[in-house]
Amino acid sequence: MSTYQAWQRLLDGNDRFVTGDSLHPNQNASRRTELVHTQNPFAVIFGCADSRLAAEIIFDVGLGDVFVVRTAGHVIDDAVLGSLEYAISVLHVPLIVVLGHDNCGAVTAAKDAVETGDAPQGHIRDLVERITPSVLKSMREDKTDLNDMVVEHVKETVRRPMDSSRVIFDAVDNYSTALVGLAYQLEEGRAGLVSTAGVI
Repeated sequence: MSTYQAWQRLLDGNDRFVTGDSLHPNQNASRRTELVHTQNPFAVIFGCADSRLAAEIIFDVGLGDVFVVRTAGHVIDDAVLGSLEYAISVLHVPLIVVLGHDNCGAVTAAKDAVETGDAPQGHIRDLVERITPSVLKSMREDKTDLNDMVVEHVKETVRRPMDSSRVIFDAVDNYSTALVGLAYQLEEGRAGLVSTAGVI
């Protein structure tokens, strides 16, 4: 599948979800049996772990269709990069999607920490610290609305794998994989394009 075909398949699925016409493909026993010894996903979706952001549902796909990686605030670490590299180099996935969403709790926590100077405790602090550069960049551009910061964080998350992983950079550079950033609207259910790397 080409990068464009993968992108179009996700768009079509999201359109069905938005209009209430989901097909729920590849979600039966025969599909489960078919995938016991193999998988061939057409996209890897790296998204926020928010419970309202279930990739298979909002893109109307099923078992074996997408390789999903999730962390709060779609924060990248070495495990995430390794997972993305696996999807590209082993599964030969033609499309990487970074999926953020409006009213993100992790971005809210980072915004609050910047504004108050009070960082959260425990490992939540690590999440906030990784999101803070996106919040600061948004503020420097006089974009102080939370959802503007979400969009900036999606854009930054799209840039990060290109800067941090030679495997991902090479795959995008040779047009075997494209990388897109989407911002999802919780109320409408629409995933809108906000950033791209490569050709779709």
